[in-house]
Amino acid sequence: MSNLLLLEEQIRKCTACRLFKGTNKAVPGEGNSEADIMFIGEAPGKAEDLSGIPFVGAAGKFLAQLLEVINLNREDVYITNIVKHRPPDNRDPQNDEIEACKFYLDSQIKIINPKLIVTLGRHAMNRFMPGLKISEVHGKARPVRLFESGVTDKVFFPLYHPASALYNPGLRGTLIDDMKKIPLLLKNIDNFNNFDDSQ
Repeated sequence: MSNLLLLEEQIRKCTACRLFKGTNKAVPGEGNSEADIMFIGEAPGKAEDLSGIPFVGAAGKFLAQLLEVINLNREDVYITNIVKHRPPDNRDPQNDEIEACKFYLDSQIKIINPKLIVTLGRHAMNRFMPGLKISEVHGKARPVRLFESGVTDKVFFPLYHPASALYNPGLRGTLIDDMKKIPLLLKNIDNFNNFDDSQ
C-alpha cells in the first residue's frame, strides 16, 4: 500500500479533534498521487460527509467545470481540504481544528509533491499565507516556504472558493479568468520569478 493510501486510512480513523463527532465519514482527499496540481479547499460539506469524497456537491460540480476550462479532469489533479471532517452546520473550521489536521495536510503535500498548490477560499489561503485578503491576491501566484526540511518553496495560487460563485454569480467569471492562468503558470513554474501573472 502506498504512503498516500496509508495516510488516507489514518485520516479515516482520526479522532484528534471534535470534528469527527457526529459525522458520517472523514474526507481524506482524492485524485492523482503524482499530480502536478493540488487543490486545497476549506472543509467537507454535507455531500462530502456522506460520500467521503471531496468536492462532490454543487461547488464540486463547478470545480469540475473550472478544470474543463483548462482541459483537465479530477483524475489529473489531487483535491483535499484543510480539515478532513465536516464542521457542524457547515460553520468555518476553527484554528485548533485546522492545527489538528496540519500533520495530514503537510504529509499529503510532501507525498504528492505538486508543482502548484491552488487554495480555494480564504481559510485555505490563510493556512499557508496568513494575513492576506483574498479579494486582493486571488489569481496571483506566489512562492511560500513550507517546511524547514524536505520540500521548501512551493508556488501557491489562491482562488475564490467555487461555492462563492454559487452565492455571488459575479465571481463566476473571475474564477474562470483566474483558472485560465494555470497552464501558463505551470509551463513557467521552473522560472517562476519571471512569470507575469497579468498575462
